[in-house]
Amino acid sequence: MTTLHSSLGPNPRLVRMFMVEKGLVEGRDFARVHYDIIAGQNRSDAGYVARNPLGTTPTLELDDGTCLTESWPICEYLEELHPSPNLFGTTPVERATVRKWARLFDQEVVVPMTMGFRATTGRPMFAPRMSVLSEGAGAEIFAMADEKWRLFDGFLGESDHIALGRFTFADLLIFAFANFGFTVGWKLPEGTANLARFVTKHNERPCAAIWKDSE
Repeated sequence: MTTLHSSLGPNPRLVRMFMVEKGLVEGRDFARVHYDIIAGQNRSDAGYVARNPLGTTPTLELDDGTCLTESWPICEYLEELHPSPNLFGTTPVERATVRKWARLFDQEVVVPMTMGFRATTGRPMFAPRMSVLSEGAGAEIFAMADEKWRLFDGFLGESDHIALGRFTFADLLIFAFANFGFTVGWKLPEGTANLARFVTKHNERPCAAIWKDSE
């Protein structure tokens, strides 16, 4: 059986949410192994590091032992296996549109938000394990991420979807990182009423329950 090696954090939960959206059921369609990233299990477990030398999560281990890493490629792999409901687009133009928004959000929000978190709120956990920015630089880059959240609020406008007028991977990515922020004490910045509505709307989806799960 395919095994999802998972943990806390936005990327593992993004993949799990994607699986829920696809109707995949843990125990029936895939097995899941949880790692304690607070204790650094993902970097100290020899079996896991053999599967993913970087020690990052998630990793999707296929039946033949092939290990896929990075949340976005894992989701695209699952989309190809389970094309319905469609979350990446059904035509070349639709797929390019979804990937455009996902890439923009990844570059403009996810990268600075993640780096800022590691250098500030998450510093006690990350500083002993990897290079992080100074606390001052971390605070600055966190503020830069907030500026980009406001930019995406404008892109979203009155819609509940960032692309194609329906729920796609790009929406799921935005939703997952907003929820990640909430779990570490972050709040949507002022002037993002559209995003607040977006999060409230998609919190009604079954996949949103992942954020209430302690694992």
